[in-house]
Amino acid sequence: MNPPPVLSGFRIHLPRYRGAHADVVRWLAAAHARAEQTLRDGDSSFNPDAFRRQMERHLRRYAPSPETVGFRYSDIGEFLDENFADKALFPVDRLPQGVATAARMDAFAAMAERAVSALYAEEGGGEADPPRDIVQVTCTGYSAPSAPQVMIEERGWQSATRVTHAYHMGCYAALPAVRIAAGFRAADLGGAAAAPGRCDIVHTEICSLHLNPACHDAEQLVVQSLFADGFIRYSLGDAPRAGAGLEVLGFAERIVPDSLVDIRWAPGDFGMRMTLSRDVPDKVGPQLGAFTDALAESSGFTRAALDRAVWAVHPGGPRIVDKVQEWMNLEAAQLRATREILYERGNMSSATLPHIWDRITGDETVEAGTLVVSLAFGPGLTIYGAVMRKVRS
Repeated sequence: MNPPPVLSGFRIHLPRYRGAHADVVRWLAAAHARAEQTLRDGDSSFNPDAFRRQMERHLRRYAPSPETVGFRYSDIGEFLDENFADKALFPVDRLPQGVATAARMDAFAAMAERAVSALYAEEGGGEADPPRDIVQVTCTGYSAPSAPQVMIEERGWQSATRVTHAYHMGCYAALPAVRIAAGFRAADLGGAAAAPGRCDIVHTEICSLHLNPACHDAEQLVVQSLFADGFIRYSLGDAPRAGAGLEVLGFAERIVPDSLVDIRWAPGDFGMRMTLSRDVPDKVGPQLGAFTDALAESSGFTRAALDRAVWAVHPGGPRIVDKVQEWMNLEAAQLRATREILYERGNMSSATLPHIWDRITGDETVEAGTLVVSLAFGPGLTIYGAVMRKVRS
């Protein structure tokens, strides 16, 4: 039997702009008020200052607190000031919804290409050892040729590296992407001339592209105040590339019954339209016990062993993390990396779980041999999980 594959070599490229969550929320209130003023052009009864105060109240009610989400990153600099006339993507004094989806996808292509180039940059030049495969993961933009394909052309890797695109699965996509990479390792049927090498997984999530300041309902306020941008790459191979890594030991996946309407992510005229029901934590909860039993069986461990593991939970929001801790009777320390990443960077869609893995592999207090249970949620409503084990080179 082949040894389990290992995730390692995590590299993060931070988006260009960082804002305190409280400041971003204030900017959102201003953008919503200005968009509404544009929609009501000529309505003398409209009071933009009163509307902004109303939006601030709503955001304080529906948005995560600054204690749970302290900062968020964006690759778009338009969230830093209220000069809406100068905005390229969100000129809400003229276009209350922001620019159309086509223009947003053009922006996505440019930002993703810049991020992928940065993820593969090294001191003294480019990556000397091209990967056999790259799996690009995103649900926040589409461009063809994709950013990895552009990078391969620039570096002359055409005969060495293949690209596969894992698109539109949402927040849980890192886990099926790891399965795709593991499948490439297990059954390589040819293509590149070299012997099977590593498979890289690259996430380019630019959630902040999809703001619609003219949409004021509570569900959208939650989405707009929670999601952020994230770029990360990592490798799947036979051993850690350097330092620590995570052996991949087993997977489980389940679609929750009667939950099709609870998470949706579909293209719209002004970016992606997201549905995120408040019922998600309560629908996931009754499934978690049986799901964790299946996860334990898939990986050859007992349920008790998983109960003692470190848990990497995709933080769809603070409430889902709280509920997982409650339902699974976990200690706060078991979820420390999850809460740290949510606080420092927000919900970066599919890029969030790999950021948590990076934090766990770099944490010297998490010893080699420690089990790591990964858990994520997305459209379907899908619960996806994996069991991993920390190892050192």
